[in-house]
Amino acid sequence: MKRVIGGKIFNTETAEEICELPCHYYRSDFQWHETVLYRTKRGAYFLAGSGGPASRWARPEGSNGYSSGRGLETITKDEARMYAESAELSPEKMIEAGFELEEG
Repeated sequence: MKRVIGGKIFNTETAEEICELPCHYYRSDFQWHETVLYRTKRGAYFLAGSGGPASRWARPEGSNGYSSGRGLETITKDEARMYAESAELSPEKMIEAGFELEEG
C-alpha cells in the first residue's frame, strides 16, 4: 500500500515492518483489524492495515453508516513506541526499531 501524506511517500513495500498490533476480536466482529507498524528509511513511523466497520480503518458509507476499509496513517515516534510496547516487542527488537530504552 502506498500513500502520499504531507508531500512524503509512505510505502509498505519499502518500509521496515516492525510488528503487527494485537487484535482481540474475531474476523466477524465489527472491531476486527489487521494493523502493522512500519518505519521508513528516513525514520518516520506509520500504521497500515484493514478492518471492520467499527475499526480505525472503517470508511463512511451512505448517510450514516460505515463499512470495512483499509488505510495508512502517520504517527509520532512516541505513539509508535506505545504500539510496539502493546505488541510486547522484546527490548532488542525495540532498539532495532529505533526506540531508546533505559533501565527502570
